[in-house]
Amino acid sequence: MTGILGKKLGMSQVYTGDGNTLVAVTVIEAGPCPVLAVRDKNIQLGFDAAREKSLKRPTAKYFAKLNISPRKFIREVSKETGKEYKVGEEVKADIFKAGDFVDVTGVSLGKGFQGGMKRWNWKGGPQTHGSTSHRRIGSIGASTTPGRVWKGQHLPGHMGARRVTAQSLKVVKVDMENNLLLVRGAVPGYKNSYLIIKQAKKKKPQSK
Repeated sequence: MTGILGKKLGMSQVYTGDGNTLVAVTVIEAGPCPVLAVRDKNIQLGFDAAREKSLKRPTAKYFAKLNISPRKFIREVSKETGKEYKVGEEVKADIFKAGDFVDVTGVSLGKGFQGGMKRWNWKGGPQTHGSTSHRRIGSIGASTTPGRVWKGQHLPGHMGARRVTAQSLKVVKVDMENNLLLVRGAVPGYKNSYLIIKQAKKKKPQSK
């Protein structure tokens, strides 16, 4: 299991190897990420250069002690089995190749306060026969027993802006010259939002 940090640049489309199929891809700037710390099972990576004067003093001292230019986005990913890491070395997009499958973690688009029909896909109430309860909540509890609303009840509220993972996305192309990954399909987040790209847990590349 291995991974890298990156940034969502937007969506595009490319032709597959046969030249006949057009697929939608997300363009991700992946690395280079300097190794900031080596743990027992994980490594700490940094991504996206930051101005030193914009950092808090403890963070600035941390990077000064490592003798590495400051980074905005710092996260830990699992080590690659059997590989030795050193502080200061860079992890680049070449850890993946076309045909690999990845899990991409990011913060989903925030949609603000939403009603139950949009947030939880409620069917809604009757649309005719004089009903005035089309999109309302309706009954959500019982009488004396239990005399309260159960925890976890689906209700209107804040939607989106949560950490989510898109699983088993196929890597269509790796552009090492520009540190880009082209991943089939959509990934969480807005343009220029930070991502964690890891080797897929549930799906492995097909062996030839």
